[in-house]
Amino acid sequence: MKIVCYKDTILKAINSVVKGVASKTTMPILEGILIQTNDNEIKLTTYDLEIGIEYVMKCDVKEQGSTVVNAIMFSEIIRKLPDTEIHISVNEKNLLEIECEGSLYKLATMNPEEFPELPRIEVENTIEVEQNVLKNMIRKTIFAVSSEESRPIFTGCLFEIEENKLTLVSVDGFRLALRSVFLNKQSNNFKAVIPGKTLNEVNKIISDSFDPIKIGIAKNQALFEMDNCKIVTRILDGEFLNYKNVIPSNWETRIKVNKGNIQNSFERISLISASSVEKEKKYPVKVQVDIGKIIISCTNQTGDAKEELYVSTEGKNLEAGFNPKYFLDSLKAIEDEEVYIEFGSSISPCLVKSIENNDYTYMILPIRLKED
Repeated sequence: MKIVCYKDTILKAINSVVKGVASKTTMPILEGILIQTNDNEIKLTTYDLEIGIEYVMKCDVKEQGSTVVNAIMFSEIIRKLPDTEIHISVNEKNLLEIECEGSLYKLATMNPEEFPELPRIEVENTIEVEQNVLKNMIRKTIFAVSSEESRPIFTGCLFEIEENKLTLVSVDGFRLALRSVFLNKQSNNFKAVIPGKTLNEVNKIISDSFDPIKIGIAKNQALFEMDNCKIVTRILDGEFLNYKNVIPSNWETRIKVNKGNIQNSFERISLISASSVEKEKKYPVKVQVDIGKIIISCTNQTGDAKEELYVSTEGKNLEAGFNPKYFLDSLKAIEDEEVYIEFGSSISPCLVKSIENNDYTYMILPIRLKED
């Protein structure tokens, strides 16, 4: 194998596939990048047995061939080379040679025939969305994916197609994030739960552009295809939360508030809530809604704080406790200038919603406040 390419071109390919390299494995081959030539193209592949990534790029192929090289070492060397032409080849001792101006590196290789094949996916349902739309949807829901492996289904995000509307839903037991968008092309109804880890990597690879990305769903695998990159991932087994039944349809108290103002208040209050004296303890904040205003306060061993905002209020007065981080995560994901915040009772979920449309909903469970 002998190829010539420019640093920026191959580095983009490496940065795309390196997300699929296994970090902890007893199989050294999974720590590698499979490099294969095909006429005037090379294909880079990584696969950790859960997520597999392929990237095809044009380059000057002097001699056909294939090899596997340690991904971290290969990527770090390429990253630190000058911004110019790079010559990559496999010599007679089966070492990968990387030459660039006055630099020469030789790396041990592994047998490409031992590299596991990516699953062959027989797609049953497919949708197509613009990359910037999917990127926005992932960003606005991924933070609520659970990290608790005891409930594997919640470590993923639900993709649901219903009446040509794509809805992403994530939930971690304390909060729920929902974002939806109508598709331009007609699609069948289906649902699948994609691992949060995969979506994080998809989000890093896709661009903030109008270019399309295809999402194909099979029985137990999903396929993301864009430009010259392909990502294969398993689908999580299990029954996802019936989110339509847990999101309250009625409210008893509602406020209309400037998103930036209430976000700033929660950020300041969280300085007291996240106590520096007792780092392991997180104190809830008290949210009190009175006529025409909302008061956010917190008291602990560090001190006490109170924020008062004048807002538009409807319904009953209310007092409830919340984790300020959950409010902040939701507010940071919102681009609207104003939002509705809807409350049931002091022990009912709270909703943060769009004023203009129904394309996002964030649900936050309250925390019981200690009696004074």
